Amino acid sequence: MGDKTFVAAMYPWFGMGHLTSFLHLSNKLAERGHRIFFYIPARTLCKLEQFNRHPDLITFIPISVPHVEGLPAGAETTADITYPMQPHLVTAMDLTQPFIEASLRELKPQFVFFDFTYWLPSLARALGIKTIYFSTVCSAVRAYNLRETGSFKNLQLKETDLLEPPPGFPLASMIKLYAHEARQFFDQHVREFGKNISFSERISTSYTECDAIAFKTCRELEGRYCDYVQDHYKKAILLAGPVLPEPPTSKLDEKWANWLGQCKPKSVIFCAFGSECVLKKDQFQELVLGFELTGLPFLAALRPPFGAENVEAALPEDFTERNQGRGVVTGGWVQQQLILAHPSVGCFVTHCGYGSLSESLISECQLVLLPNVGDQFINARVMGRDLKVGVEVEKAEDGTFTKDAVCEAIQSVTDPDSEVGKEVRGNHNKFRELLLQKGFESRYIDDFVQKLQGLLQ
Repeated sequence: MGDKTFVAAMYPWFGMGHLTSFLHLSNKLAERGHRIFFYIPARTLCKLEQFNRHPDLITFIPISVPHVEGLPAGAETTADITYPMQPHLVTAMDLTQPFIEASLRELKPQFVFFDFTYWLPSLARALGIKTIYFSTVCSAVRAYNLRETGSFKNLQLKETDLLEPPPGFPLASMIKLYAHEARQFFDQHVREFGKNISFSERISTSYTECDAIAFKTCRELEGRYCDYVQDHYKKAILLAGPVLPEPPTSKLDEKWANWLGQCKPKSVIFCAFGSECVLKKDQFQELVLGFELTGLPFLAALRPPFGAENVEAALPEDFTERNQGRGVVTGGWVQQQLILAHPSVGCFVTHCGYGSLSESLISECQLVLLPNVGDQFINARVMGRDLKVGVEVEKAEDGTFTKDAVCEAIQSVTDPDSEVGKEVRGNHNKFRELLLQKGFESRYIDDFVQKLQGLLQ
């Protein structure tokens, strides 16, 4: 098809990390002249509009999220709800099927990119549209989940089976789960996620029924896991490359620019756990006390823990007074990309959301890994054990961590004489240079586009 452009629709899960990942990809495609229609919850549109770099080619289509029982009034994305409410949100998404069908019939795109809406492939097939499952989690997560049929459905699977990877998993991999992680992973996959369908069935059906599977990764980081998934599904695996966010056009808020400007280069610990991660109060306190123990300046952006109205109310006694001028804990949204790029920031404590890891890999900040749920555990193993670009906080058998463990992990990556620190800093620099190499990302996107066009022939 040569240089012919195509039209694509995007319908991501209503999680902020998914919406932004799909928009980053949309920007890369629009940069090459392709037309994009992007379905988005109506009131969330204003949050993403500023990141649309090609408004002439990327058109947002607002969706009214149907109200379902159990979903708070006005809730549209995972940022508006607690983790246990997510099945209600996906049920609401499923109810948009008639609207999506009518819209696709009218727009006539050649492709529709999706993830959790497992019903889209059959709907699109009837309209002559190709479906691309665009995974916003790393390929290692999907590879680890492949158990016989590729689904947990009808398998006599036990939690203990998840402690080890499935048969045939890449031999050199260092990925395993601890007992508390396997328990949570198992519960997540077998729980009902929408009406009469489990999370595992939803994802497995999406993978099985789509025309091609796309990962936001590159062969240099995850090639063996991509091959393993391809061997299982026997269908095209498209690698979009790192799909790095565009450099911000905005400036860092004056409040943070002034505060960071007073700190020494590479001295600040920055911690951000995303819009969904909520800790228990005791773990929230251990985390911030761990920052205090390091003696380094810190800026932490965290959601209030369970049961607390705001972060200030949840802080340990006299914590604010002891850390006046040295440490800040905020419950508000911060400009993560700009903070990671600030010369004063030297360490990033992350919950291992895949989007955050992509941003951190191209920063000069040293990584401390503190996974909280689901795919984050495997993301942490890939980064900490396979690629060795960060250090994971040690946890007890029940999954809890202490302030001392937090402090030790930070010190291991920030101490210039630490052997572990030297190794992860060296590996991080190597991958950072690779990802930022001139033309590296462009080559992946160009190849991605070529393979998409090949699906239309």
